[in-house]
Amino acid sequence: MPESPHLTWHKSSYSAGSQNCVEVREHPGGADVRDTQHPDLGHLSFTASEWSAFLHATRTGEL
Repeated sequence: MPESPHLTWHKSSYSAGSQNCVEVREHPGGADVRDTQHPDLGHLSFTASEWSAFLHATRTGEL
């Protein structure tokens, strides 16, 4: 997905300012994830159902 002024990258509030984390950009089709230290290397894209399943698994302790 190309850069858009309406879609912004953000870090989890749990990262506590750490630079060793990932950033997420959520959009209607799902979410993109990139390495905070190397944003120029690209990102991984997930569909809405994949992203939802990932969030559910992390919240319930499956991951």
